[in-house]
Amino acid sequence: MNARKRTIRMATPPDFRLPPLTDAGGDVFEGTASSSRHVTTHWDAEDLRLLRAGVSLHRADDGWHLELPRPLGAVPLGAVPKPGDGEAEHPPATAIDVITAFARGAALDAIVTLRATQRRVPVHSASGTLIGAVVDEQIEVVEGQSAVPKLREIVIEWEDSATRPQRAALLARVRSGGAEPIKPEAPIVRVLGERATAPSDFAPRADLTGAGAVAQTLSRALGGATATLIANDPGTRLGDDPETVHQMRVASRKLRSHLRTFLKLVDEPWAMRLREELQWLGGLLGEVRDAEVLLDRFEKNIARIPSADRDFAEQLLADLRARHADTRDALLEGMRTDRYVALLDQLVSAARRPRLLLRIDERDDDAVLRSLVRGPVRSLRNAVDALPKDPPDESLHEVRIHVKRARYATEAVEPAFGRRARAFARALVDAQDVLGEHQDAVVAAEWLRDAAVKTDDERIGFAAGQLAAIEHAAALAARKRWRATWDSADKKKLRAWL
Repeated sequence: MNARKRTIRMATPPDFRLPPLTDAGGDVFEGTASSSRHVTTHWDAEDLRLLRAGVSLHRADDGWHLELPRPLGAVPLGAVPKPGDGEAEHPPATAIDVITAFARGAALDAIVTLRATQRRVPVHSASGTLIGAVVDEQIEVVEGQSAVPKLREIVIEWEDSATRPQRAALLARVRSGGAEPIKPEAPIVRVLGERATAPSDFAPRADLTGAGAVAQTLSRALGGATATLIANDPGTRLGDDPETVHQMRVASRKLRSHLRTFLKLVDEPWAMRLREELQWLGGLLGEVRDAEVLLDRFEKNIARIPSADRDFAEQLLADLRARHADTRDALLEGMRTDRYVALLDQLVSAARRPRLLLRIDERDDDAVLRSLVRGPVRSLRNAVDALPKDPPDESLHEVRIHVKRARYATEAVEPAFGRRARAFARALVDAQDVLGEHQDAVVAAEWLRDAAVKTDDERIGFAAGQLAAIEHAAALAARKRWRATWDSADKKKLRAWL
């Protein structure tokens, strides 16, 4: 993740002149100005799908740059050719790979070249500490051999050393010349206007017809999960944060669950095809995530066993790390196929216009949406009621699956029912977390048991046994807690809205 300077962008009147920045009554002093000129060529699809999603791919004087939505920010592209060096005329393969989910196979081309002329005035305190800079920037659109003036902005950049009084004084000085703060959009977005500020492809649409709130609810549910899937695709490719794989896996599960929840209201063959493709993707993500969960648990628990056994425990992880590397390679291979890109396109289309059937009956939309949640909740309650006093691990895992289905169904309709549905979903999250901890501990203990059996080194086997004992204790602790979290989630007042 890359830190970004705190900035304020300001629009200027036609006759704007930057006033002196030194504040006679404060600790703000103007430094020596410098000037520079930068040429930037921006690449995108014809429909500006990158910019609309918050992605900027551009070639500047010093090479190629890629900016992704927060929290990723700027992505290092490594050593890339400089402009004029042949291959520099086209985006590097690294960049194209990272933005696969945003581009989704669309042809990318140079859409506009901007020339920015900047006059930068540093600002410092009385002690000489740099506190920021004021940049007077004029943007022109380059067309062949000529340039067309497009906009002029003042950008105030703050250093961390700037105090609140210093920031207030500097802002007041700039405003005294007639400049006013504006929405912090990149110059390219302001130059291109409405086309660049239109909603992303997977934003819920407001013009859905035929099923009213039902269509809006499904569109919002599919769009939200699709947005999460796409947003975490770059991080998964870069491999810096395991959380991105987790978020992609959760998103794929939510999408499958939403299609299952609304199955009676949509074109079933369409929904089932999507669910099958999501199951394929979920399988690839699951293999990686399962290995990551085990590694995380074991790496933490190794610190809890005697130091004399830790080196042997570490040897256990060698195979697991190799498995993680192999599954990650398989995932990335899958994410670089036409099949994956086609799935993303299908999900975007599904979010924009889900294939709902005509109205099923004369009930109002709220009644239809409630009925979609009642089924999963009823199945969950029946599954819990059927448990014996001391349920086997497999039965608790089945209950966890039912909890997730009820939770995702509730979250899908939450916009229609507000805080009542939200409170119920949060209670289900608590129950799911405890049952998830139980299942992770059970799976980890089984993995360690198998590893101990396979090794010929008794010292490694002994270390595996100690780690397995920790996992067994964790499973027992979760088993003791799950009923209380379920009782809290099963309160009648939380289900009253159903």
